[in-house]
Amino acid sequence: MELTPVQRDVLTALVNLHHQEGQAVKGEEIAELVGRNPGTIRNQMQSLRSLNLVEGVTGPKGGYKATAAAYDALSMDNNNGDEVIVPVVRNGVVVDGVSATEIILNKVMLSTQRCSGLIRIIGNIRNFEIGDDVEVGPTPATKLYIRGKVVGLDNTTSGLVLNVTGILSIPRLPVKKVARRAVRISPKASLREASRILVTNGVQGALVDDSPPGLINLVDITRAVAEGKTDLEVREVMTRGFLTINSEEQIFEAIKMLGKTGASQLVVLDNGALWGIITPRNLVEALTPA
Repeated sequence: MELTPVQRDVLTALVNLHHQEGQAVKGEEIAELVGRNPGTIRNQMQSLRSLNLVEGVTGPKGGYKATAAAYDALSMDNNNGDEVIVPVVRNGVVVDGVSATEIILNKVMLSTQRCSGLIRIIGNIRNFEIGDDVEVGPTPATKLYIRGKVVGLDNTTSGLVLNVTGILSIPRLPVKKVARRAVRISPKASLREASRILVTNGVQGALVDDSPPGLINLVDITRAVAEGKTDLEVREVMTRGFLTINSEEQIFEAIKMLGKTGASQLVVLDNGALWGIITPRNLVEALTPA
């Protein structure tokens, strides 16, 4: 469906305000956002209603709502079911209530290996300012991350104009392809023996075959030695609680878990059994192959 520039601006403003407020939107709110007078908005709403893109809501909390056809006309997803959120981070902080709906990379500047781009969002664009450092992603299908600096704002279409400084697409690999098989240590081993096993195998941590099982790493051993507890066994120092992830999960899920929890490693389950360990270093090596 071909929309005029004014219709597209008004409809985009309606969708964003409705998403932000969760209720019918007043014409005056749309007029303020797009910089037009309320009379113009009323006229545009009449034409949009005739196209079945807008419906009116009566009553004290009345106003306008976009129909499902409006999302199709704007090439947006109408997330009334399982909502797909593409996070937007401003200066290191996730912006609540904001999700990216479209990423357009305008041009690649080969001489500097940089490009510019436009990020359209659902939410309040007034949360952003020129000069902000922004990160967008991951996108649902390609797990794409975009990083850049805001150089312009388009209030009517809720667009952030960026100088893109980084683009990363996470490969679709199962965790088992990236994780390493775990080294195993007896719970009765001395700290000296445990440190020797870790160093010999070139790893920072290992599974402890106790009941329940645990994890031991060089940090645990170093801390115990610094406190003069050199005569302890591994089971007295190990960590019994740890996070697990299935070996067939995509590595993107491991990145999310590590990022949300701040954990330094995940234990990988293969067919329900403790199989391996995946660390941020493993993930970095997978994302930046030699």
